[in-house]
Amino acid sequence: MVIDKHEGAAKLVVVIAIFLLTFYVISQVFEIKMDANLGHIFARSALDAAARSTKPPRYKCGISKSCPEKHFAFKMSSGAANVVGPKICVEDNVLMSGVKNNVGRGINIALVNGKTGELLDTKFFDMWGGDVAPLIEFLKTIQDGTIVLMATYDDGATKLNEEARKLIAELGSTSITNLGFRDNWVFCGGKGIKTKSPFEQHIKNNKDTNKYEGWPEVVEMEGCIPQKQD
Repeated sequence: MVIDKHEGAAKLVVVIAIFLLTFYVISQVFEIKMDANLGHIFARSALDAAARSTKPPRYKCGISKSCPEKHFAFKMSSGAANVVGPKICVEDNVLMSGVKNNVGRGINIALVNGKTGELLDTKFFDMWGGDVAPLIEFLKTIQDGTIVLMATYDDGATKLNEEARKLIAELGSTSITNLGFRDNWVFCGGKGIKTKSPFEQHIKNNKDTNKYEGWPEVVEMEGCIPQKQD
């Protein structure tokens, strides 16, 4: 059988045309898929950007709003019953907490430099099974211009006497005179303060209203402490 040269050439042209058409269709489908994938990526990026823009900003120590200039942000909480210790945070630095393992039963105290916000010292004093004398001596050593933050854990009042309460009152506390057995209390004041501190929360131990058996609910407080000026 003899194949005509023209017929063979025509078949070759058809094969080449089919190949080119197939390649074109595949390339078009591929490009469409690529475009769809790119569109999905861009859309997702836009949604992520929108989510980031609508996410509420985080302020120091997790407080609800930003502090003005020349103020220190702080947040603190009392202990929860005799299970979870108190927490004190200043300028996004956790000064005392159960995680840091530097809290204990009684009154927990953090001292902060009123000019720089730098941590000076942390101590806790057992006011159930301990002695009030070390607390009194510690309070007497606090220097003027020092920010003083206090939080109770378990029981912070049984061993308190009149002298200790007076020294704490001089730091700006108004609730210290009424602080009783297993009350929850947080306070932020300062040595040399001329007025009563606005930063104080106190919940009485009351069997009819206690959140936990034998203890009231946790008290929390946040705010902005004015920086001490020269």
